[in-house]
Amino acid sequence: MPYKQHKIHYFAYVQNWQDIRSFLEANNFSKYIKNNPNMSKTTPSWRAKLRYRFENTLSAGTVAIIAWLAIISLVVIVIAAFFIEVLNITNDPEKKAGMGFWEALWAGLMHALDAGTLGGDNGIPYRAVMFLVTIAGIFIVSTLIGVLTSGFSNVIDELRKGKTKVLEKNHTLILGWSPKVFDILNELILANESLRKAYVVILANRDKVEMEDEIRAKIPDTKTTHIICRTGSPLETVDVEVASPNEAKSIIILAPDDEPEPDVHVIKAVLALTNHPNRRAEPYHIVAEVGDEDNTEAALLVGGGETCFIFAEDLVSRITAQTCRQSGLSVVYTDLLGFEGNEIYFKEDKQWVGKTFKDTAFGYEKCSLIGIQQKAGKVLLNPAPDTILNEGDAIIVVAEDDSLIHYAPAKYAIDSKKISTEIKPRGIPTIERTLIIGWNAKGVKIVKELENYVAEGSEVVILTEPDGNAEKDVATLQTVITKQQISLHMGNFTKRVELQAQQPETFDHIVVLANEQDGVQEADAKTLIALLHLRNMAEQHQKDFAIVSEMRDIRNKYLAEIAKIDDFIVGANMISLILTQLSESKHLQQVFDNLFSADGSEIYLYPASDYVKVGEEVDFYTVTESAFQKNEMFIGYKIGAKSNKSAENYGIVMNPNKSAKYTFVEGDSLIVVADK
Repeated sequence: MPYKQHKIHYFAYVQNWQDIRSFLEANNFSKYIKNNPNMSKTTPSWRAKLRYRFENTLSAGTVAIIAWLAIISLVVIVIAAFFIEVLNITNDPEKKAGMGFWEALWAGLMHALDAGTLGGDNGIPYRAVMFLVTIAGIFIVSTLIGVLTSGFSNVIDELRKGKTKVLEKNHTLILGWSPKVFDILNELILANESLRKAYVVILANRDKVEMEDEIRAKIPDTKTTHIICRTGSPLETVDVEVASPNEAKSIIILAPDDEPEPDVHVIKAVLALTNHPNRRAEPYHIVAEVGDEDNTEAALLVGGGETCFIFAEDLVSRITAQTCRQSGLSVVYTDLLGFEGNEIYFKEDKQWVGKTFKDTAFGYEKCSLIGIQQKAGKVLLNPAPDTILNEGDAIIVVAEDDSLIHYAPAKYAIDSKKISTEIKPRGIPTIERTLIIGWNAKGVKIVKELENYVAEGSEVVILTEPDGNAEKDVATLQTVITKQQISLHMGNFTKRVELQAQQPETFDHIVVLANEQDGVQEADAKTLIALLHLRNMAEQHQKDFAIVSEMRDIRNKYLAEIAKIDDFIVGANMISLILTQLSESKHLQQVFDNLFSADGSEIYLYPASDYVKVGEEVDFYTVTESAFQKNEMFIGYKIGAKSNKSAENYGIVMNPNKSAKYTFVEGDSLIVVADK
């Protein structure tokens, strides 16, 4: 049978070298066997066996090498001692008797460890033997020092890689790495200030030392929070176990910026936690961000009841749409979502069981009530004032700190004469014109969200750089939008002449979006230039433009203050704040879903004159009563004269003490939670 035609068939049945040898001999391949010595030998030589065993022992690492060096040293010293005893060699010429085996063994050991020991030797035979021992010792000790140095270096490198398991408990675990991690850490540091010692563990597929150096550079003072970094993939169950997820109080999963499909990465990371073979029995408290709405169903299916998902792009679009219609709203959101200002808390207290929601609200001097969490877990924002609170219900409170939430009814008097009696209709859509400068994926969602607020006949004008995506998006919107007429203009919006051509002074709202095709700094630079042009046009026309601008880098927000814009949306920063808040309290998800949806109760800024008489001093008990009469909850106010002053929080004052007094003027606004 010819070999070339059937070699595959034959070799499928041979199992070892003996079979191959038999096969070749049967097919007259003796010449091939002679030219390939390995084929004619079925039993390895003793040298091959010895070398094989030796290499296997070396695979054990540094300890095995040290053991071999010790054995070689011992063999050399024993041989030298044997010769000294047998040949009756002595170090003292005056003595005829030899040193003896054990004495020679000790002398050989000293010579192997220290070459300088040769200086005290006497007698040529003794010197000759010890010289050989010393030479052998020099090589062995030198090798030992190198091995030890390399071994310790490897141990330190392994420790620096961050592979050891985290032993902390009740820590916040962050899986993944993105620019959002620094905002999240800053917020967690503020949230943990009241704790004596708190821990945050970060597990990411990055070098541990690089992560620590970057954190130290951007957050030099972590206060009472200790940050522990570990290197590993959030998608691998073995790596995740290093971060002790079973001991974590909450877990934040970040979408990577350098992945083509970040949502897939997040969903798989959730799977690595929820389906971990060694997971805890109790449900996890996981918070994760998802960018694409199309992945909503898969994310919810994987997360079950253990994961709060933030649909980042959709959420930022909703906030932008709400903010562009109400100057100062972004500042209110930032205050409520950050741990530095006022926060939203849940408080349960038996003192107010059986009382109405309104009576309970007046019992809190330094807090503003916005809703109820019923015993079953359902959240009601802005409930009817006469709603009765039952045992097990929790109130939802806006407070500067949870230590200030004390129910202590005080004597107060409502000055009804200062309450405005004029009733203005709420929630009636009007025809509005919106100018959108720049374009990105959030633009589509913003236009769709505006559809919930405006009347038929409204208009949206888009000015952006030539972009095929914008044309496709507008074509799609024109098929689903019914209340707004959409027009698209291509041009360089950093040029003043292009902006003036759109007559921005004629619009009710202006939205400036960052171009996602540009780099972060380049996109923000274009936004800044457009804002400066718009501010100058506003001064020329002596009109305040209602502008909301999107920034991609939070640091550029402060550069833009020169444009005197009072509303900025930094998408990444906003998502970081929400992720952190949810990691501290998962019940907030219902609150956020309500506030950021057009269907639920929202935060509004209405003229102060709708509630109280301007020009007259009034306390905030009276202001709260006026809001209750409109089925709204008062949580703060905006001073119109300070709306462009960043140093004074753009005029926003949240959660004032109810006994404090203030004189409102025209241009001031009240911040309320209302249905419309």
